[in-house]
This record gives sequence, structure tokens and C-alpha cells, in this order.
Amino acid sequence: MNEGKHMHRERVSENVYWFQSEVYAQVTAGVIAGPQWAVVIDTLALPDETLSIREFIERELNVPVRYVINTHFHADHAWGNCFFPGATIVAHEHCRAMLEERGIPSLEAAKRQNPAMRQVKISLPHMTFKNGELTLRVGKKNLILSTTPGHSGDGISVLVEEDRILFAGDAFMPLPYIVDGNVDEIMTSIKHIGRMGLENIVQGHGDVILRGEIDAAVKENLNYLTTIKRSVKSASKRKNADELIEQISIESCGKSRVYLGGLAEQLHRRNLQALLQSMS
Repeated sequence: MNEGKHMHRERVSENVYWFQSEVYAQVTAGVIAGPQWAVVIDTLALPDETLSIREFIERELNVPVRYVINTHFHADHAWGNCFFPGATIVAHEHCRAMLEERGIPSLEAAKRQNPAMRQVKISLPHMTFKNGELTLRVGKKNLILSTTPGHSGDGISVLVEEDRILFAGDAFMPLPYIVDGNVDEIMTSIKHIGRMGLENIVQGHGDVILRGEIDAAVKENLNYLTTIKRSVKSASKRKNADELIEQISIESCGKSRVYLGGLAEQLHRRNLQALLQSMS
């Protein structure tokens, strides 16, 4: 099994596992196992990584995958659905719409660039919800799905109720990313996550946040978003707004460019451009 080559795996709690890609943007996935079947949360970016999660569940945990939950429609979280053919896919109703509208054409383009993607097909969610919560029971654990938009309009999080572990999707990342979303919505989602009384936050990218680190991480993310919003707003009133936002460094917003294996700087630039567009 080649999973060691591409992936980091840890047991977060009894029957709760976390996986992190070593290939693409430290993207994460989760597994919650019961005595009869398992639930997968998100599916990573590349087929061989997704398949090694499935192999771990079938070989090491000896159960089939009954449900796959997509926290949102982005490729690195939902395109691996097709590798769990017997499972029921669960997501927000907008996730289904976005996979149809944007996922299918994006995948066609990706296949032309990357031969590894040729075995992928978009599998749409079978079970969706819009408001409120949806609960799945796995063994002795309740999984509570609720909406946490802002990174994208279809964002949901999954709380393992008994363990107080939240699989936050991209509502929580080392650097909040709002290009497909909304800055005010993500701030609301982050504040809500901060008040949930959690033991762990499994971020959509990056490492697991432990209980003692949650308050500082919440504060740092809210500070970043408040700062970029304020800085872009003041730049947007000037004729040379494009040049001015170039000068807003990631460090001046309280974040480090080394986050996410160095990808943070690029994401920061895109955040600034998206905010400027929304204000002009």
C-alpha cells in the first residue's frame, strides 16, 4: 500500500481518523468508522490518495463505506466521490448544483492536463439539505451536519458530537479563502465554530487544531479577514486601487506566507482581488 508516500494519517479519537495530502495544498479528509460501516468526509485531490483511503477502510477497519459527505463542491473535496460506488453521497443542495454546473466542465479541462484524472467522473450527491441540520448515526457516534458558508455558498461542517471534533471543511483554514465565497459569511461561520466548545478542529487544509489552540486560531482568522476587508475598502476608493492592493502584504494582515506549503501568498493575492472586485 503506497499511502505513506502521499499521505499522512492520524487517529484523532476512537474510530475517528484524519488524512492529509502531501501532494496538494495539505488538503484533508476524514473517516468515522462504526461496527457495520464507515463514513468518509471529503475525498482529497488525486485518485491514488482517495483509493488509499478506501483501501485503509476496507483492509484495516474491515467495513464498507456507507456514506460520503462533501463539505463543498471544490475538486479537492468532492471529485473522489466516484471511488466509493456503493456509498450514498451527502452534501448541501448547492453543492450538487455547483458540481453539475462547474465541476463537470472543470473536470473535462483537468483531464486534458493531467492523465491521472482520466479515471475520475463527477458523482453527484444523492442526499442533500439546505437549512438547519442533518444527523447521521455511525455506531455510537452522532454526526451533525450544519451549514458553514463563506469559503463557498454550499459549505457545511460535520460535528462528531460525542467527541466534540469538527470537520470544518474550508470554513476553517490556516488562511481563510473567500474567492468563491463571501467575507462576512465566513466571519460568521468562524465565530460560530469558535463558540462550539470543541476538542479539535479538522481544517479543510493544514493540521488539526487542538482545544488549547482554537481561540487563538479563531482570533487570527478573524483578524486577517477584518484587516483585508478594511485595507481593500480604503484602496478601492482610489484610482490606482490595483496597485495599492499589491502593497498589502500577507504579514501585515497577521498571517505567514509559508502557510499551506507556501501556497498562502497566492491565496492572499486572490482574496484581495476578489474583495476589490466585489467592492467596485
